[in-house]
Amino acid sequence: MEHGSFKDNSHATFTLGEEDHTLANAVRFVLNQDPRVTVGAYTIPHPSLEKVNIRVQTTGDPAKEVFKDACQELMQMNRHVRSVFDKAVTEYKAEQERKEKKAAEELKRQRELFGSMDIESN
Repeated sequence: MEHGSFKDNSHATFTLGEEDHTLANAVRFVLNQDPRVTVGAYTIPHPSLEKVNIRVQTTGDPAKEVFKDACQELMQMNRHVRSVFDKAVTEYKAEQERKEKKAAEELKRQRELFGSMDIESN
C-alpha cells in the first residue's frame, strides 16, 4: 500500500504487510545506493504488527518508480546469490563424490594388497 502526496510524487511511504526487518533493511540498503534517493528508511509501527513502512524521498523522480526499481534490483541480487550458491553446492557435491570414489578405490587397493600377503608363512 502506498501513502503519498497527490501534489508531490517525489516522496511516499509504502506499507508492506507480513514483513519484518529482513526485507525492510534489504530494501532500505538498495534504496540508499540509488543516487536519486535522498531518504530511504523504514519503521515498524509496533512489534506485534507484521508490517513495515518504507519511506522514500527522491531528488524529483517519482518515489513509486524508485521504490519499484529498488525492489527489482533486490530481486536481481537475490537471483545472483542463489545462482552462485547453487553452483557452489553442485561443485561441493561433485568434489565429495570424487573423494568418496578415491577413498573406495584406495580401500580396495589396500584390501587386495593385504589379501595377497601370506601372514602364516612368517
